[in-house]
Amino acid sequence: MSGPIPLIDVRAHQTRIGDQIRANINAVVDHGKWIMGPEVADFERSTEAFVGVDGVHALGCSNGTDALVLAMQALGVERGQAVICPAFTFVATAEAIAVLQAVPVFADVELDGFNVDPNAVRDAAKVAKDQGLTIAGICAVDLFGAPADYDALTTVAEELDCWLLSDAAQGFGGSYRGTKVGAVTDVTTTSFFPAKPLGCYGDGGMVLTTRPEIAEAVRSLRVHGKGTDKYDNVAIGQNSRLDTLQAAILLPKLAIFSDELDARDHVAARYAEGLADVVTVPTIRDDDRSAWAQYTIITDRRDVVQRALNDAQIGNAVYYPKPLHQQTGYAHFHLPAIDLERTEWLTTRVLSLPMYPYLSSDAVDRVIATVRGALAQ
Repeated sequence: MSGPIPLIDVRAHQTRIGDQIRANINAVVDHGKWIMGPEVADFERSTEAFVGVDGVHALGCSNGTDALVLAMQALGVERGQAVICPAFTFVATAEAIAVLQAVPVFADVELDGFNVDPNAVRDAAKVAKDQGLTIAGICAVDLFGAPADYDALTTVAEELDCWLLSDAAQGFGGSYRGTKVGAVTDVTTTSFFPAKPLGCYGDGGMVLTTRPEIAEAVRSLRVHGKGTDKYDNVAIGQNSRLDTLQAAILLPKLAIFSDELDARDHVAARYAEGLADVVTVPTIRDDDRSAWAQYTIITDRRDVVQRALNDAQIGNAVYYPKPLHQQTGYAHFHLPAIDLERTEWLTTRVLSLPMYPYLSSDAVDRVIATVRGALAQ
């Protein structure tokens, strides 16, 4: 038996760019501009270039959750308004809504792709309106790296006369119908948490927008709501700046990000080839690209597969074992008339396998063999 295979190896890139990262860290130590130093602006400009769409503004902030809060503040969400989001996602999506004293309204997801179902958004909006709620916006999530169905969601947002926000904490690096995530919707947020496809060495996040007025609002809100003078605060903001050290680390990682995305595609294709006949593997629309933050399968025999992987020292995880509408802090937001059957079905069957750019072919084959062996018993 070979050695352990981690679910995500957050250090493997250091063999390739470790020297550059250390040099960048030392440069920050030398100049001492720890907060909003020159590397932050460099990283923002480099991210705009990576997205490659004219007029995109990239604004670094302290983490992905703050990015959501900043984006919704800039979009003007008000206390008591409803924001529709998927029930099957990480808590930060709903948390950002609730922190602003708005109301998260949970909608069901698609079994094919895991993302929020546009028709379910319509259904959830009707229930919410019947409860007297005003729909301020829709917060879609690019779960596990695959972009949501943004054309259909845009149509729903237009019907509801509300904004559409893309939570791409897991999806940055992907693309939707040829447009890179970050410019698919008017406002996008992402996270640079270490385990994300583009991760730093701590917490980090970003708001990306094609609307200049949103960009200007976020620039103010992330620094306490400052005006032209930092002691003239024109809005109630927060302290949510991206540390210079994290930007310095992200710069060389962004430079090789396209290569790493290609490698993730290769791993995903190998998994699909080796597992599609024994489990349900994720599917991506032909004209889309996933960032493959996770590679998540569906199986009725999850416990059997997970036990085999654990015995073989192969990393795995269940994202997510309890949907948002069943979690203690969020259950009171659930509107019982909204059907969340698919979400509840998925939580009992999903399992994420090792996924990172430096996963060797031999390791992938070992994962495949272990899954197949478990299901053959």
